[in-house]
Order: sequence, then structure tokens, then C-alpha cells
Amino acid sequence: MQYNKINKLLLDCLSDIVGNDFVFVDESTLLDYGVDHTEDLVFPPEVLVKPATKEQVSEILKLSNLHKVPVTPIGARTGLSGGCLSVHGGIGLSMERFNKIVKVDKDNFQVFVQPGVITQLLQDELEKDGLYYAPDPASKGSCFIGGNIAENSGGPRALKYGVTKDFVLNLEVVLPNGEIIQTGANTLKNATGYNLTQLMVGSEGTLGVVTQATLKLIPIPKLNKLILVCFNSAIDACSAVASIFKAGITPSALEFMERFAVDWTIKNIEDAHLDMNDDVEALLLIEVDGNNEDLLFEEIEQIVTVLAKHNCDENILFAEDQAQKDQLWFIRRRIGEAIKANSVYKEEDTVVPRFMLPNLLQGVKEIGNRYGFKSVCYGHAGDGNLPVNILKGELTSEQWEIELPFAIREIFELTVSLGGTLSGEHGIGLVQKQYMNIPFKSVELELMRSIKKVFDPNNLLNPGKIV
Repeated sequence: MQYNKINKLLLDCLSDIVGNDFVFVDESTLLDYGVDHTEDLVFPPEVLVKPATKEQVSEILKLSNLHKVPVTPIGARTGLSGGCLSVHGGIGLSMERFNKIVKVDKDNFQVFVQPGVITQLLQDELEKDGLYYAPDPASKGSCFIGGNIAENSGGPRALKYGVTKDFVLNLEVVLPNGEIIQTGANTLKNATGYNLTQLMVGSEGTLGVVTQATLKLIPIPKLNKLILVCFNSAIDACSAVASIFKAGITPSALEFMERFAVDWTIKNIEDAHLDMNDDVEALLLIEVDGNNEDLLFEEIEQIVTVLAKHNCDENILFAEDQAQKDQLWFIRRRIGEAIKANSVYKEEDTVVPRFMLPNLLQGVKEIGNRYGFKSVCYGHAGDGNLPVNILKGELTSEQWEIELPFAIREIFELTVSLGGTLSGEHGIGLVQKQYMNIPFKSVELELMRSIKKVFDPNNLLNPGKIV
């Protein structure tokens, strides 16, 4: 589709809507808002606007339709699939001024929140009242709630408590034509018509712009226990994951890390420290939580018994205090940054049924050997989510740009053959859409295109993403 360019008339109209101070056309700002954490991609908008009300968003989208100019919603720019990049230029719609926690409903365990609120700030505020919003992506210290909704984000504790979709009850959304709707109701149960709320969650800003969310909360668990377990075999570590659940235990987090990932974190990230034996190949970081200390110790003992059957190292690290827990989580959450500092890389967010994790890991390594690349795997093993980081290393530009897409396709074909799919929590966005024909038939992809067309007939809202 041919889109129109930004002109002076449109700039004047945008200024009338949000004010001159919140319309930006300088190169530096546009470049800042033209990147996220996806590889080295740069797609700046032609103009950036920062609305503060749903009415302003509505007027901007009406203007977009009138002038046939694309609009790309932009959050904290921490995504890993290029979902917020303005690939067709147009208007970049920053949601950062939507940064209010509107109301905490302690009686009904709900919070009404705008999309520009940082996830960890919301969690910290709720903790004061003994309330818990569980989704905690690695970027929780900087990512926005709106971005979490757009990508259906998870994080380590999604294992026990669920991903973003499991906490969203209702959304206030501005449609591409400027209409403002509520997608559901502020109730725990809702069997009233099609589930528009869940359709919006994970739609990556292609169907509407979220301006407020009603999120479900739970009581915050008062206690947790954390252990770090080393293995001489990464396959053994992956095999142990399903066995823990088969023993009747559901940890609050269960993270897999290859040795290389931890080494690079210690090397590249200040204040990251951990001693390991030379023969360690992989590690599992396992947390249980609840309100009964004796029960938690019993669960840890059961987990250790299970792990011993999978050849784990006898020297298991029990985090003794909060500082030690914080250090272990610090290492885990900074792995992505450390890998990026070590090499040019591509990250594929594969997810399979957790019993298939050893098959996935082994298959990825075999594909790497055939194509000549090294990979580092780490992630939320407890729910089968194993991001694969492919390192450029010594690959030539031709191998990286021409041959690697074939290798990635093989990785995704393997993933789907094991009962999995392309993305667990990073979304499809720009970089994975060429592989959508692996998990989906043509009729299924056409249904997605038809849904997009119903919501956005002119294809103006975040075009070029997902399908």
C-alpha cells in the first residue's frame, strides 16, 4: 500500500491536538524512537507525537485516516521483535505520558492503570498494599504495561501465575478510526460475546491503541526460597525440568542458563559475580514461593531429590538471604544485555512443551553445527520457553544475511514439529512474520488478515507487523 508523507498541514493539525511541545521532527528524537532492543534495526517515524488523553489519541487516529498516513504506537522500546518500529514512517505515537496508576481497588483486587506505567513501578506500588501483579519480563524495570499487553509478555513467574493475558480483565481502546471502546468488563468472569479483550492482548498495536487497562491482582506471597543447581550436561538440565512437575511441584520460577551465558554476564556486567566449577555446562535457577516456610523447605527437598536423578552437581547453592537472591536474579536478568555486548546476534523466542526441551536444545545445536554458527540458550524452561541466541561470531556477511534465514527456518520447523511455536512472549512483530507459514496454514493466516481488515480497513495502524 502507498502511504502519504507528512506535510505541514498535518504537522499543524498534530500541534493543535497535543500542543507544539509534544510534536517532534528533529532527527535526534526521531532516531531515538526508531529503535528498540531488536538487533540493530532502525526505523524512525517522520514525526513523533506524545498525547496525554484518550481524546487526543482518538483525534490523531482520525487524522491518520483522513490523510492516509500510518501510525505506530511506541512504548518503552524494550521489545525484541521490532513491534514498535515505524517501518513505513508516518506518525510515531509515544504513549509515555499515559503514566498514571489511576486507582487501586483493594476490595476487588484490581488496578486501573495507564499503558505508560513502568511494570516494576506498578509492582512496587501494589506491594505496599500486599497485592501482586505477577508478569515480570526481564525488562520490567523499564518496560511499559502497554507494551506488556501488546506482546502478551511473561517472565520467570509466568510459570506459576500466568502471562499478561491472564491478568487483563478489560481494556479501554482507541480503534484505528478513532472510536473509543471498552473491550470487556471489570469482572473475573465474562461470557458475554466474543472476547475482544483477549484479542487485543498480544495484537502488537495492530488493532487498536490501549489507553487504560483493568488488571487482576492476587495476594503477594510472603516467602520464597531460591536455589541454583549446576549440571555437567545441558541436556540433563533440560530433562530435569519436566520431572519436577511430574513430581507434583510447581515452582514459581524455573530458569535454564547455558554456562556461556552466565560467563559472559559475569564478564560484561558490573557487579555480576558467581563461582562455578570448570566442568559446569548448564544451570537451573529454581524458586518456590508461598506463605508456609515448612512447606517451602519440603518442596525444595523434593526438587533436589528429583534433580539428583538427572546427574546434577551435589553442591547446590541455597540463597541464604535477600542479597544473595538479588544477585542470582541480577545475573539471570542481565544475560540478554551481556550477550549483546559479546557479539552481533539474533534471538529466536522458541517455545515447546517442556518435556520436549532436550530435543529442542539438541536440535538447535545440530543445526548450528551444520550452518557454522554458535548459539547460546537460556530462558523460562519451566514453561518450555527457550530463547535461542544465534551469534554472528566469525560468520561472513553472506552467511549471516543469506544462509542464516534458512537455518532459522529449520529451527522453527523443528520447534513446531515438537509441538511448539515461534514465540513464547516476544511476539512476531517485524522480524518473525516471514516464518508465520510454518505454524499456520494459509486459511489461518487469512483469518488473521481478515481480523486486521475489520479493525483497520485502511491498514494504517502499525502496518507491516505479524502477517
